Amino acid sequence: MRTCQMLYPAESSSRRAVSMDGMWKFSLDERQEGEKNGWKNGVPGREMIPVPASFQDFYTDKDTREYTGDVWYETDFFVPGEWEGMEVGIRFGCATHCAQVYVNGKEAAYHEGGFLPFLVPVTELVAYNAFNKVVVRVNNELSETRIPCGAVKVLKNGKKMSKPYFDFYNYSGLQRPVKLVAFPREHVEDYSVRFELDGADALVHYTVETTGEHPVSVELYDEEQKLAASASGKEGTLHVADAHRWDVGDGYLYEFRIRIADGEKLIDEYADRIGIRTVEIAGRNILLNGRPVYLKGFGKHEDSDIAGRGFNINVMKRDFECMKWIGANCFRTSHYPYSEEIYRMADREGILIIDEVAAVGMFRSLMNFAEASSGKQTSFFTSPTIPQLLAHHLQCVEDMICRDKNHPSVIAWSLFNEPETTDVSSTAYFEKIFEKAAEVDPQKRPRTFAMIGNSGPDTCKCQHLCDFLSLNRYYGWYLLGGYELSDAEEAFRQEMDGWVKKSPERPLIFTEYGADTSAAEHKLPSVMWSQEYQEEYLEMSHRVFDSYDFVAGELVWNFADFQTTEGIMRVNGNKKGIFTRQRQPKAAAWYFKKRWESLPRDYKG
Repeated sequence: MRTCQMLYPAESSSRRAVSMDGMWKFSLDERQEGEKNGWKNGVPGREMIPVPASFQDFYTDKDTREYTGDVWYETDFFVPGEWEGMEVGIRFGCATHCAQVYVNGKEAAYHEGGFLPFLVPVTELVAYNAFNKVVVRVNNELSETRIPCGAVKVLKNGKKMSKPYFDFYNYSGLQRPVKLVAFPREHVEDYSVRFELDGADALVHYTVETTGEHPVSVELYDEEQKLAASASGKEGTLHVADAHRWDVGDGYLYEFRIRIADGEKLIDEYADRIGIRTVEIAGRNILLNGRPVYLKGFGKHEDSDIAGRGFNINVMKRDFECMKWIGANCFRTSHYPYSEEIYRMADREGILIIDEVAAVGMFRSLMNFAEASSGKQTSFFTSPTIPQLLAHHLQCVEDMICRDKNHPSVIAWSLFNEPETTDVSSTAYFEKIFEKAAEVDPQKRPRTFAMIGNSGPDTCKCQHLCDFLSLNRYYGWYLLGGYELSDAEEAFRQEMDGWVKKSPERPLIFTEYGADTSAAEHKLPSVMWSQEYQEEYLEMSHRVFDSYDFVAGELVWNFADFQTTEGIMRVNGNKKGIFTRQRQPKAAAWYFKKRWESLPRDYKG
């Protein structure tokens, strides 16, 4: 059983998936005594905490909120007797940032990477028809050896403090659903699909990986549960007549059903939802099903009151309703892969996703958003930690694509956010990451990375690797803000003219642009932080976007206000949201609704 198995847990006639979410025992390990004192056998005390959730915002003391180090979780789970003879595992949606898992006091797994799932095999560790105990030690320390990057500072009082090289809060813990799963020893381990359009018909090319050699069959059912196509074998092609294509705002999904059988005896069955669509770059256009699509939407965060970065099904529903109301068709999973449930929702709603690995912080500064605009450089990719970081980064890219490769909503991979690229030392690192993404994605989706202000047309050493360019730009906010807005527009156009000369035949999208805005602040005439200034800033930015034919999308920063590390640049978080943290519209939301509803799907196409 692969611990990195990425298939979403699903029940069938041969499979079981039981939620382990709820109240778990919990303890900080402030004295670093948990391992020495045998907490793997049981966490001391009576403190309980919800799973999934971040642990930081439940408590009223600052030491807990800012805690850096090990935290321990514990719960009991029942394994039915009828599961004996099956493969049994515990699947964690994530553990931020690394985790050691013990089952009945025995070490079962260790995992690094805080935003992707992992499966812990427990078949030989559990008692059947009985209760069992799982204990998880989660560590939330940041470093330059894994993504996202940052550091740990020790205060004079001996307490550790997280120092992220990124502008969002280091929420951590068991932040996504945990499930107890069981499936046959011989089972479907993975599958992949890719598509060709043939007039009104479609070809679905598939591969299936199993742990045995018994025959495999696949069937495709439409939304009325009518058989649309079938085939036999671990590799093959399904011919779908008059195929209903998955498209923007039309999240039509087929059921892809895989069976392993021994004659008439069913060994394993797994079913998932897929959408038939193609994605490609053609000249200055991003094409979906062969038709240009202009991207309209957001950079986002998994962030909400109290639960922090914990998956919240209620917030997810509200977010999608807000995106549909405002006329958005796309979002970027800034700055890490999101919870799988969000992708499944996007599949159903026909919302496009640029899927981003957690490669953020590759610029040594908490305020890189400001310092990069001033020209600061940190020679990040000359660090002695780079070989270890690269190995981890490559694994995260592979795991992200393995998990998300079959989602029709995912149209591109973002492989970095705001890295330093002005030094030639970055190029070899970037080449390996881009090669890995192309190697492991069966659909060969476009690849990109979000460029910080320093990464200009004449300074970026890695932009040539992108299938389309992605710029994070803050002319009028971090650079030439307030009454200097007219100069900001001139400087913005000067850079854009440079990109036209450098890369005239590739699409360019804006993956970030925005201005911090207080939902309570109105000022006539405008000042920075007022809602009036936010709208003036946006109008200037859109004048620039609309002036260049190769601009193929605009993802404003940010969908909603979100929590950051405290500091003089932030008023209890980043306030660039078009919606408040409680998902209520600021004045700019009405401005975007009017603009985005007026732009055709193929704007500039």
